[in-house]
Amino acid sequence: MKMKLFQTICRQLRSSKGFSVESAALVAFSTSSYSCGRKKKVNPYEEVDQEKYSNLVQSVLSSRGVAHTPGSVEEDALLCGPVSKHKPPKQGEDRRVPQNWFPIFNPERSDKPNASDPSVPLKIPLQRNVIPSVTRVLQQTMTKQQVFWLERWKQRMILELGEDGFKEYNSNIFLQGKRFHEALESILSPQETLKERDENLLKSGYIESVQHILKDVSGVRALESAVQHETLNYIGLLDCVAEYQGKLCVIDWKTSEKPKPFIQSTFDNPLQVVAYMGAMNHDTNYSFQVQCGLIVVAYKDGSPAHPHFMDAELCSQYWAKWLLRLEEYTEKKKNQNIQKPE
Repeated sequence: MKMKLFQTICRQLRSSKGFSVESAALVAFSTSSYSCGRKKKVNPYEEVDQEKYSNLVQSVLSSRGVAHTPGSVEEDALLCGPVSKHKPPKQGEDRRVPQNWFPIFNPERSDKPNASDPSVPLKIPLQRNVIPSVTRVLQQTMTKQQVFWLERWKQRMILELGEDGFKEYNSNIFLQGKRFHEALESILSPQETLKERDENLLKSGYIESVQHILKDVSGVRALESAVQHETLNYIGLLDCVAEYQGKLCVIDWKTSEKPKPFIQSTFDNPLQVVAYMGAMNHDTNYSFQVQCGLIVVAYKDGSPAHPHFMDAELCSQYWAKWLLRLEEYTEKKKNQNIQKPE
């Protein structure tokens, strides 16, 4: 009945001056009327969050031709994009607070030097025991996204270098970092005598990279020295405690093959710095307190290193994140012990 009425209207419109209706319009109308009466079949691919996985698909397709070697996990993430960048964080996710709060700063200590402070930088040896280290805590509490990018980078490196080549690459990276720290210790320690091997190290690109930073470093208090937080139960080995541009800092020296001009690109390094800082401020082996941090990223080609200064406020923010990671580690170990058969 409705179709006949529509056809009648169309005939009347055709007879009108300056108006025409194509037959295709009639077909389109009847088809749409039919589809409205039926339940639309849902394509399962339309329910996939295509924006979420577009970066991953693009990176996989682009990597089929030429393999690349990222300098670090976060650089690879910057190259390919984070997995869930488009989604806002879940409600309450960024507002988590540690259940067992402990202050990073010690109200009973001062950051000003006093007569009792030793003139020679402290170098307390690290005692290996069952207490977890800062490095272990951070490694064991990486997010699934971090683990994904790390494994992806590892597989790319193995594909390019082979298993043995990848092991050699890691060994060389570790050796370069070790020699870089030894050279810095020779420079910053007033009692250290330079050996022939050290003189060769001082000519490296990494040392050339930090020359403009070293000009602002003075008043060294500790070098390659162990710290322990007895209350929170963790240990660590900090690189340096010294004044940078007149402010006492825990300094962490890092090396990289690619530029890291922003502190966000230093991965978990800020958490490492504040973990050392909080432990040192409550360690009885130290009589002073530190309220600032400094991450220095040096480059092999000798280009100027990037300094990332962390004031007391920023350190406090990262300290809360460190406490969350420490609680997560403790909870994981507790669950593992429960699952172990007696």
